[in-house]
Amino acid sequence: MVIQDVINYLEKLAPLAYAEDFDNVGLLVGNKNTPIKGILVTLDTLETVVEEAIFKDCNLIVSFHPIIFKGLKKLTGETYVERVVMKAIKHDIAIYCMHTALDNASQGVNNMICNQLELHNRRILIPQSETIKKLTTYVPKDEAEHLRTDMFNAGAGTIGNYSNCSFNVDGYGTYKGNDASSPIKGVKGESHTEKETKITVTFPKHLESKIIQTLFKSHSYEEVAYEITTLENKNQNIGMGMIGDLETPMDETRFLKYLKNKMETEVVRHSAFLNKKIKKVAVLGGSGSFAIAAAKAAGADAFVTSDLKYHDFFTAENNILLADIGHYESEQFTKNLLVAYLTKKITNFAVVLSNTNTNPVKYF
Repeated sequence: MVIQDVINYLEKLAPLAYAEDFDNVGLLVGNKNTPIKGILVTLDTLETVVEEAIFKDCNLIVSFHPIIFKGLKKLTGETYVERVVMKAIKHDIAIYCMHTALDNASQGVNNMICNQLELHNRRILIPQSETIKKLTTYVPKDEAEHLRTDMFNAGAGTIGNYSNCSFNVDGYGTYKGNDASSPIKGVKGESHTEKETKITVTFPKHLESKIIQTLFKSHSYEEVAYEITTLENKNQNIGMGMIGDLETPMDETRFLKYLKNKMETEVVRHSAFLNKKIKKVAVLGGSGSFAIAAAKAAGADAFVTSDLKYHDFFTAENNILLADIGHYESEQFTKNLLVAYLTKKITNFAVVLSNTNTNPVKYF
């Protein structure tokens, strides 16, 4: 098994196509064709983490946060980023980062927070837009079922909880070759009209290349007519944050104690109490101030996130309890998720949970 094989598994969990535009995800250091000896999973890649990988004979580090975020113009060892990259290269250790691809995954960072808080009736808080595409093509009617089956097998035709969905319209078409009217398969010089079916299928955008390849491979025409459009529909399975319900409503003091215990945090910064029960809880791992309005609009009683600034707490406006549990604390269980996932997929070498605490924030 090589690094690319591991990447393939990781991108089934969190396709990089859904990472935010500002992010730097994927294989940041190393060669994708390198054989794997072991995998170390971490939240951040620091020098101590690379040293841990060396000691544990792991030549791939799977990190949540990217070590390279801005462009590197030199490698002199002056910064911790440069030193990490240099040490990794020197010891032939690859670094793969997931970050907002995993933030936006339905089974990713925010689902782990929901697991910790035992929330029910979960859904995405801010569904991502422009992630669903539609392909329309034409095919001879007697070939339609074969093409549909191949497209479904490639991942097309999935709409929410439905699968193998397509839309057909029968009609007549004229097929043209390179320089004149031609029949099927591009035989030049003669005109041909045959009954055909228009097939329309939807698919997630990260599968576009695979869907097109399947279309060309399965279609009988030499020149395939097709159109791909991006739909405005929100994808209810991809996006930032989640919202769910506690099994039993709690008063605010009890909820904050419950939150501290479940999320293993020493401090919770919060907005003013509203003297109401907490039942519906929105969560967003990492910096989540941008989602306060969405949490309020969704009817959340509390919003659990991190990195809230002074003025962010005013935006609670006496209708939601804001709870800042710390950046590291909100994402700390992500590496457990990745270890559990990879361990199920890979059994012929070690997948190791890093025991290095990479939290740069200390409490006194």
